[in-house]
Amino acid sequence: MGHAADEITPFLKARRAALAAADMGLPDGITRRRVRGLRREEVAQLAGISVDYYTRIEQGRAPAVSDSVLDAVARALRLSPAEHTYLRNITAPRRADAGVCDAGTGPRPEVRPQIRELMDAMDDAVPAIVHGPGMDILAWNRLAGRLSFDLDALAEAERNTARLIFLHPEARTLYPEWRNTAAVIVATLRSDAGQHTGQVRVQRIICDLREASEEFRRLWDEQTVLDPNVGTKTIRNPEVGDLLLTFESFPLSTDPGQRLCTYTAPRGSVTEERLRTLAGRVGADVA
Repeated sequence: MGHAADEITPFLKARRAALAAADMGLPDGITRRRVRGLRREEVAQLAGISVDYYTRIEQGRAPAVSDSVLDAVARALRLSPAEHTYLRNITAPRRADAGVCDAGTGPRPEVRPQIRELMDAMDDAVPAIVHGPGMDILAWNRLAGRLSFDLDALAEAERNTARLIFLHPEARTLYPEWRNTAAVIVATLRSDAGQHTGQVRVQRIICDLREASEEFRRLWDEQTVLDPNVGTKTIRNPEVGDLLLTFESFPLSTDPGQRLCTYTAPRGSVTEERLRTLAGRVGADVA
């Protein structure tokens, strides 16, 4: 089984292009650079490996690349921790059907009852969602179901954060900072895809979005990788107005590929007050 050259090559080329020789302590050389960024031989020099070996790595033709070599390449290209992890994942041996867009969808994983009970216990003040591989939305509490998109009203196939951000007609209204949100979603999805390289469902989501959204395709081709466990997000809730939320994403150690995401606001803030108002309305509707 080989590597996915269609992932390795554009990623490493993009990372080379993002660096300037002068910033790396390298001379510009006598000949004029035809493309921006570092040359392959310069990356090889910085990593302490041969040009031929680096070329084979970048072209996805180097079997069983050692961790020490990948670490050296990551240092040479100044990769972030998320990018370093992504490089390790995409250079690992691959399943034969990885990256195939017509390989089907595959089932969604189940969420344990104990996790659903935990989310329900937070329902009065803390929206909570469980994401699966490929950013599928697997479970949510009632408050999260009314935070932005009406999750209960969506078909299962539409319950995917990336699909909703790029394909739902209300996405730009619900997310005032849509461009930034979209860029983070794509970079997070790339990191997630690297962690689940053998899952055809993840590949299907990426293929569908590349086909359906020009903006997704453009952002995907930028090769950005992020794995944000914490951050802020602005949501324009149709019932209570703008919410400035802090999100935390927790990997569920006993449920590989699943993450519990919670949304909170500082005590005494306008957003906290609005969240409580929304929770009261959700509770009233249920009663």
